Amino acid sequence: MDFNPGNPSNWDPTVDIEKSPMWPYCGKSLGIWRCPADRSYVTVGGVKRPRIRTMAINVYLGGFAGKAYTTGNMTANTIYLKYSQLTRPGADRIFLFIDEREDAINWGNFLHAMAGYSPYNPAAYALLDLPASYHGQAGGLSFCDGHAEIHRWRDARTMPSLKDGGVIFDGSTPTPSPNNQDVAWLQDHTTRPK
Repeated sequence: MDFNPGNPSNWDPTVDIEKSPMWPYCGKSLGIWRCPADRSYVTVGGVKRPRIRTMAINVYLGGFAGKAYTTGNMTANTIYLKYSQLTRPGADRIFLFIDEREDAINWGNFLHAMAGYSPYNPAAYALLDLPASYHGQAGGLSFCDGHAEIHRWRDARTMPSLKDGGVIFDGSTPTPSPNNQDVAWLQDHTTRPK
């Protein structure tokens, strides 16, 4: 996703969402893919069209077609391919979907940098994608056991000012965020080392 009106993945549900293997299981409801607090849009032919989604899946649940991506220390961590693999640390501890910021959402997944998690080194923490913080500095997540929660972010680096109509993070270059307690929380709820 981006803000290009020539990219129908931004505004046309038939391009990606309705082709998803998950589409038949979500009641064919477009509303579950986008937080109502996201006001972003793309102007197509002079008409403002809401962008299609803000929800992103945890990239460690399936990876990129079952494989790791080299960015963010992904190759050193578990890519869960079956529900039974979630016993470490437990399905209630790994997030499934996260509400991602309108100026950071790009792919259909949320890639979180795991540098500094194992071995423990908070000076190595970084951000790749950014969670939404529309709700009193908090954002929504659902977990693999089926529960959902609103989590309050604590560090201002996790919640920079929105870049209206543009992309602040592209998810490909880690942005250093040493000692960021939000990075630590996300790491603990994203995956585990292999």
